[in-house]
Amino acid sequence: MPPLRLQPLFKQRPWGGRRLAQRWYKPDTNTTGWAESWEVVDLGDDQSRVLGGPFDGRSLRDLVREHPDELLGRHANRKQFPLLFKFLDAAETMSVQVHPNDLQAAILAPGQHGKSEAWAILAAEPNSRLLVGLKSGVDRNTLEQHLAAGTVEQCLHSIPACVGDVISVPAGTVHAIGAGVALAEIQQPSDVTFRLFDWNRRDTHGRARPLHIEQALSCIDFSLGPISPLAPRQLATSDGFSEELMQSEHFVWHRHTLTGTPFRLPEEDRCRILSLIDGQVQIVTSSGRESLAAGESLVIPATCGPVIIEPSADAVVLETLPS
Repeated sequence: MPPLRLQPLFKQRPWGGRRLAQRWYKPDTNTTGWAESWEVVDLGDDQSRVLGGPFDGRSLRDLVREHPDELLGRHANRKQFPLLFKFLDAAETMSVQVHPNDLQAAILAPGQHGKSEAWAILAAEPNSRLLVGLKSGVDRNTLEQHLAAGTVEQCLHSIPACVGDVISVPAGTVHAIGAGVALAEIQQPSDVTFRLFDWNRRDTHGRARPLHIEQALSCIDFSLGPISPLAPRQLATSDGFSEELMQSEHFVWHRHTLTGTPFRLPEEDRCRILSLIDGQVQIVTSSGRESLAAGESLVIPATCGPVIIEPSADAVVLETLPS
């Protein structure tokens, strides 16, 4: 099965901006609020569709059902593509929120997965912040008191947003992306979000977005405490600089920093997503060549065969695999 180029799905949110269009070559609509570009998704009616090639127009869900062994390899028993990859741009601070784990989702949102995720920071304005986890010592009673008083930010662990940092956000973590931050996100295929606080934001009609206080409180893992950036682990390679950013029960994330030399990916009996975050490359397989510019992604099926990345100059590639 050849590499699959997919049509991104664009999502507007009250906190979104224009950076996806301006920096990562997404369509510019002259409209603010383009918060998310879902690059690879198989989630209900939200479906990536193939652009070009023998599977042109087919949805990712179609390929999972009709070609599970070719696409997924050792994960062929999955009924859904196991990863959701997106780019996000927060022009304003997003809502304070939490996601359930699989067991909680089965009760609170039947038919949905839980949502653990991870971020790689791509751009950050001066003094921009990430709110990730609760401060040490914050328990449910303390958080409820601050929610009632409108001072929930005092409970949140705040860290600087630094380009290149990687943050793991497991289900049960209270979090918010601060204003001025753009990032890549890998997550379980789920969109279950429970909002605790939305900064008293109102739309043009004066309406606030709904909050989900009780559901959120029932999902928070108060044992997690503050969350800090991960320390990537260098991988042994002969061409380029490769790191394992993280490995969890849901996904594995690698980052390859290339300096003009062709880079061969190790073959895997599983699918993977290649996302270019800087530079320009050619993806070479037995099926031919695919060009990637910054902000573009390809799904590499399990049966694609050898994959070589040829950078035109310096380039940075994120590689995501299901665990």
